[in-house]
Amino acid sequence: MNTLCLILDCLHAGFLGPYGNAWIHTPAFDLLASQAFAFDCALADSPRIDCLCDSYWHLKHALAPMPGLDHAPLPARVRAAGLTPVLMTDERLVAEHPLAGQFDERFEIERRLASRAAGEFDETHLASCFAQLVDWLEQAPEGFFLWCHLGGLGAAWDAPMEYRRAYSAPGDPEPYSGTEVPQQRLPADYDPDDLFGIVQAYAGQVSLLDSCLVGLLNLLDDRPMLLAVAGLRGFPLGEHLRVGPCDLPLYGELVHLPMFIRSPDGCGAAARSPALVQPADLSATLLDMLGAPVSGPSPAHSLLPVIRSDQPGERDYLVLAGEGSECAIRTPAWYLRCGEPPELFVKPDDRWEANNVASRCGEIVEQLRLHLSRTRQDPLLTQSTHSPPLAEILVSGLE
Repeated sequence: MNTLCLILDCLHAGFLGPYGNAWIHTPAFDLLASQAFAFDCALADSPRIDCLCDSYWHLKHALAPMPGLDHAPLPARVRAAGLTPVLMTDERLVAEHPLAGQFDERFEIERRLASRAAGEFDETHLASCFAQLVDWLEQAPEGFFLWCHLGGLGAAWDAPMEYRRAYSAPGDPEPYSGTEVPQQRLPADYDPDDLFGIVQAYAGQVSLLDSCLVGLLNLLDDRPMLLAVAGLRGFPLGEHLRVGPCDLPLYGELVHLPMFIRSPDGCGAAARSPALVQPADLSATLLDMLGAPVSGPSPAHSLLPVIRSDQPGERDYLVLAGEGSECAIRTPAWYLRCGEPPELFVKPDDRWEANNVASRCGEIVEQLRLHLSRTRQDPLLTQSTHSPPLAEILVSGLE
């Protein structure tokens, strides 16, 4: 079965219609959600591109050591399933990753340098990337597995100004007009108008991406294939006084990933799950759907049972590894971001971690910190088969 896995960096899940956004018009993503199975709680196990490539391609967790030579990486598993593994990317860190050479073919898309917003849609970097992707798909021989990683909204912000102004009302500030992707920490007394101008520009980039997705979905009508679309990382837009990846703090706006899996037979169409999911699970699921399931203990869990029968996911917690010693743990009911002091948020209600309740739930904090400490000391605990069950209050929350 021909397969396309499209990974998009810096895509904020909260700016897509299928994830609850009613401000930005995203008809292509809405259509994709109607045809695919969506995961509501996919989280990056690391905010670093190289670590995420390890997770996707080695089918491992960011905390786990690099697997031995007897552990086949994703390209080898795909090849063993009878498909040709191909890599396409505009991201240098991905093209130079040690496992990139394992793909049978590699295509590196040159990033366009723009000094000003494009005049037309097809002059943008995203439009160029998608045009090359669609051209390749139209001409590719049968039996391919294409992993396409795009810098997405972390590349040039060159959407035409009309895309940005579409989200301006009379009296609003002029949208950010630059093409350089903003990355900054905001002072406590930042000007809301300046931030809103950046948010408008980001919304314009989301609209541009949605317009690009239309052509890809149209192609699937003529050439059915297994399709996965997922984020690599999100994009902070002032939620915790940060714009852009910046210093990579483990908050939802950076680590919460949109994730869709569209089967050519319509399995799971228009359904969704709150299962706790991490990047390696996507690779394991695609392999399972291709008839090459991952066997033995592994941090990667196939989500095919969830897609087929609306079963709950296998995990009752996820662990995230940040920069330096930063780490976090997520259960269905809680999200703990370790630090001094620690921050605790109620899930799923507090979607973007706005209300820290650590001072009122000290017992929860200590139990989660203890479990997180044990997991960091023994990476096998990232695998549900090795992990002791969590206390009920950590899974179900306070009554």
